[in-house]
Amino acid sequence: MIRTIYHGASRIVRAPAFSLGSAYNDFGMGFYCTDSRELAALWAAGDGSDGFVNSYRIDDTGLRILDLGSPQYCILHWLGILLNFREFDTLNSRAYQARDYIRTAFAISQQNYDCIIGPRADNVNFTFAQAFLNGEISYRLLRESVRSSGPDRQFVLRSNRAFDRLLFTGYDTVKSIRESPARISREHKALRHLAHAMSAGPGRKSSPELYIAQIMDENIREYDPRLR
Repeated sequence: MIRTIYHGASRIVRAPAFSLGSAYNDFGMGFYCTDSRELAALWAAGDGSDGFVNSYRIDDTGLRILDLGSPQYCILHWLGILLNFREFDTLNSRAYQARDYIRTAFAISQQNYDCIIGPRADNVNFTFAQAFLNGEISYRLLRESVRSSGPDRQFVLRSNRAFDRLLFTGYDTVKSIRESPARISREHKALRHLAHAMSAGPGRKSSPELYIAQIMDENIREYDPRLR
């Protein structure tokens, strides 16, 4: 299948290379793209400066693709990968244990994949993930936050095999004054919702809400229907 994907950046990237990536991005080393031009524009203007949306075509036929949106995965698989590469503030020893539990119980080996498709840990999703890890919000709220990001999916190239399929097709300039207000508005709205949820505190034992403490205490795994 031929895909059109985009990469938002402060510069024009005609010849991306696997070795130029950062090991501390959401899914580790790789070239981070998206099939949403709007999302790429937000990336390009993310720091308040003008930037560029770089466009590419890639034939993914035969590529080994890990799609975290597939039915066999849940949000904790996504979080498990983030915990391998992103730094989280753990507020107590219980949160530290939660980090290790998720990394083990919901581990996915990435070594055999050429590409990964999954949600982006932007400021909103990362903050929700950290609050969940610290026991401040429920699994439902974490899942809703990540799902509400909608088309904010990353398409990450992480092998030379994938890079060999990538063809640069052009670029567009992006003005920060047009893109930044939408991003800021979404962040403020989501973070107000998070603050309200955290002020309510964890539900009582009779509550149907599922928190990280219960997931750990009951040794809940990926096949549990409560995670779907």
